[in-house]
Amino acid sequence: MTSYGDEATVRAILTGTGDTWAVVGLSNNTARAAHRVAQVLQRYGKRIVPVHPKAETVLGEQGYASLAEIPFPVDVVDVFVNSALAGEVADQAVAVGAKAVWFQLGVVDEAAYERTRAAGLSMVMDRCPAIEIPRLG
Repeated sequence: MTSYGDEATVRAILTGTGDTWAVVGLSNNTARAAHRVAQVLQRYGKRIVPVHPKAETVLGEQGYASLAEIPFPVDVVDVFVNSALAGEVADQAVAVGAKAVWFQLGVVDEAAYERTRAAGLSMVMDRCPAIEIPRLG
C-alpha cells in the first residue's frame, strides 16, 4: 500500500499545523464517521468547523455550506467526501489559504495530492486523524 503522508507530516499536522479544522462532510448524522472523528478532534483540543451543504450547527460549532463561506482562517481541511469530489475540495482548501489537507480513509485522489503539495500545503491521504492522534501519544 502506498503511504500518502509520512510520519513527520502526520505528526506536524496533528501537533503543530493549527487547531482549526474544517471538516468537510460533517453533519448531525451521528452514524457517520465524520461525526465520530470530529468528536475525537474536539477531545484533543481542536476547533472543528462543520462544512456541509445544510450548514447546520454540529457539536456546538456553527456550520458553513462551503469552505469559502468560513469567515476566519482554517488550518486543516479534513475531507469526508467521496474520492470523485475530493480534488475539488483540496483545490478550495488551497484557495482559502489552509495550511494542510487531510483526506480520510478511503478518500484517494493522487492528482489532487500532487497539486496540493505543489501549492505548498501539507497533505495526508487515506488515513484517519482519530486513529493517528492516540497512536502518536
